[in-house]
Amino acid sequence: MTKPLLDTLADIEAFEKHPLEQQFPATSALELIEQSAAKFGDDPAIDFLLTGKRDESPLTISFNGLLESTRRTANLLASLDLKGDEAVSILIPTLPQSHPLILGSQVAGLANPINPLLEPAHIAEIIHAANARIVVCLAPSQHSDLWQKLTQVLPDLPDVHTVLVIHQPGLTDPQASTTLPGNIRVIDFNDAVSQQPGDHLIAPRTITRDTIAACFHTGGTTGKPKIAQLTHGNMAFLGQLARALNAHLGRQTALCGLPLFHIFGVIILGIGAFAAGNRIVLLTPAGFRNPEVIKNLWHHVARFKANSFAAVPTVLTALTQIPVGDEDISSLERINSGAAPLSPAFEKRFEQTYKLSVTNGYGMTETTSLISRPPDEQPVGSVGIRLPYSRIRIARLNGNEVIQDCATGDSGVVLVKGPQVFAGYKSPVDDASAWVEDGWFNTGDLGYMDDDGFLYLTGRAKDLIIRGGHNIDPEIIEEPLNRHPDVLSATAVGMPDPYAGELPMAFVVLKPGSTTTMTELLDYCEHEVSERAAIPKRLEAIESMPVTAVGKIFRPALRKAITAKVLSEHLLNEGIAATVTTEIDARKGMLAAITLADNSQQDDAETILSAYNVTITFV
Repeated sequence: MTKPLLDTLADIEAFEKHPLEQQFPATSALELIEQSAAKFGDDPAIDFLLTGKRDESPLTISFNGLLESTRRTANLLASLDLKGDEAVSILIPTLPQSHPLILGSQVAGLANPINPLLEPAHIAEIIHAANARIVVCLAPSQHSDLWQKLTQVLPDLPDVHTVLVIHQPGLTDPQASTTLPGNIRVIDFNDAVSQQPGDHLIAPRTITRDTIAACFHTGGTTGKPKIAQLTHGNMAFLGQLARALNAHLGRQTALCGLPLFHIFGVIILGIGAFAAGNRIVLLTPAGFRNPEVIKNLWHHVARFKANSFAAVPTVLTALTQIPVGDEDISSLERINSGAAPLSPAFEKRFEQTYKLSVTNGYGMTETTSLISRPPDEQPVGSVGIRLPYSRIRIARLNGNEVIQDCATGDSGVVLVKGPQVFAGYKSPVDDASAWVEDGWFNTGDLGYMDDDGFLYLTGRAKDLIIRGGHNIDPEIIEEPLNRHPDVLSATAVGMPDPYAGELPMAFVVLKPGSTTTMTELLDYCEHEVSERAAIPKRLEAIESMPVTAVGKIFRPALRKAITAKVLSEHLLNEGIAATVTTEIDARKGMLAAITLADNSQQDDAETILSAYNVTITFV
């Protein structure tokens, strides 16, 4: 097959004339791994690089090996009395064991991958909320504090009865003690799993499309964790869809520097890739956070003849500073950019420089990673078209009630329904506010559709700050600032940044007579804001907060103000004097009109501002 199967809305509608169960009969990820093992056997499914250095020998796992490791993991967990409604919390960086652990956990019970960079208290909340009985943790390591985090929180987790310790040569300390107090069993995962059979399941259980497979935490860095419940049917659908979408490309090799606690890494660069017979190169435990990975990425593309990789905009920005040199990267056809908006001007320049396609899709944990996906021909600014058997709806809401469906081209809240949509949050409180009318999931994002079925995002109904793909709730900044005795009011927003997309900052109204400086408040935030990523990079003192007619703080006005200030400051630092005015458009998002003191500097100004996710015009 050389033509894409699902490249237009007409293609999708024709595909949907056959029932879902006929097009995609598999009901679990395990079925897909079994099919790929039967078809591709000892071909490599995974290559793992420990350091990311040039010409490092990878550890390779075949398709047969992946299936055997998945079964061995499931058998080990079953032997430890894991029940089908109990979770395995996986607290490790990216390792060769990651995919078998995630797959095997959902065969025996529920997989619960956790962001290892979270603070201990947040990790404990997730383990508790997921109903975990077993925790998998990296052994003590001079490169990681995960073992210390786990030992700190275990006293608050009485339901955890077993800790599986993962030793990885070159990463963990083989001499360090892994003894834990109390009655918790500590088991060496590598040794224990090797003693389990890999050719069959010792305790198979009945699994349907609706059986819960995994619990992923969402909600960024703040508050009580939201636990999104994904089903086996969700994962099987995405896996089979990936196989159909990739059929015209043939088998591919993809680099993976994204974390495997994140839905995209687990599904698109995991289950979906393996279902399609693709080879995934895991770029070290730290992924793109490892400087060696970024420094040598073009080399790894050439070495593995990689066809694609997925990244956040910050990675693409960093790559522009790394010369390709004499590396042959002609195999690289596309890069998927996601998690945060990418500047259209930067995207165009990147594509022209490296002679490849940068694609933009849209999804979230609650939709098993995809709501829309990019076909081969994608209009500029869109995030693609809907998936088969799913629907996207644009509406105006009042709470959870639809007031009006939006006409084509009109912006509203993005709602989605389909076989990729999760089974709801574990907490009834979270779940109650997630749905609209007859099973429509409220994404909290704003967008519109065009006549050809392409979706365009225009903003977000949520007030999240998106720092390099990392979601930050403003409340985690505002709450400690508002506790300060000299602060009358504080409101956090994202300020534009050419590298991270957005950085956290806050506007502050001081109490009358206060002499507290913004520098002093920044120092205060260093100690009082509970997550490192959320510590504001800037504070601005203002006389009063802009408010709506009903007295609510009007964040768009603050976002406009900081955008104008940041852009004008950046230009001035480069010797370009300009006046910047900003507006927020329902379709295009943030707009900035630039009036230059010297119009001969326009080319330089365009280059300087092109990395910002702001639509720039010169007047």
